[in-house]
Amino acid sequence: MKRFLLFLATAAAVLLLVSSCSILSGLMSGGIKTYTFNSLPQNLSELKARPEANMKDPYGVAVLTLAALCRYETSPQDCFEMLDWLKGPEDLSNYEKSFIQERLKGKEYKPRSYFQGATPDNNYTPSRPYKITPVSNPYTFQNDGWAAIYVRSFGADNPRTIKLRQKKSTGEWFLNEVQCLSDIRLPASEDKWR
Repeated sequence: MKRFLLFLATAAAVLLLVSSCSILSGLMSGGIKTYTFNSLPQNLSELKARPEANMKDPYGVAVLTLAALCRYETSPQDCFEMLDWLKGPEDLSNYEKSFIQERLKGKEYKPRSYFQGATPDNNYTPSRPYKITPVSNPYTFQNDGWAAIYVRSFGADNPRTIKLRQKKSTGEWFLNEVQCLSDIRLPASEDKWR
């Protein structure tokens, strides 16, 4: 009986380890594909011209969200217009605008930190063309009609999320919540300890 209980305990530990490794592997292995931008959209017309703007690819919608957030630094109005369109049937609320303003005030580099080549050492200046790879894991599509797309900031240790919701009648994915604007490591130019 003791051997059997030891076997069960060992099997449970192995299953837990395998499950943890597959979740970590999903986070570390990258996402579905890498998206490339020769230039980031400056306004809604340019955003709509992107192939991801068909709103059928949830990863593409997450990437468009980050591209739109990059515009905040030079034109909050254009940024909000693009985000409002990405929200689909719902409007970008005043609360959401205030949240973005609060999170990006004096830290406009945050959205750029998700693009390849952007590091604290180069003040989050991405390589060109701009490239970004969203990350998936077993929980990305855990709830029907919802997606939590993970994106990696090169100034943070763990991926952050962009939450999306699917419109059932059209199959389109829309931005629901920006959850990727937490603080990251300071750029070299602002870090007094460098």
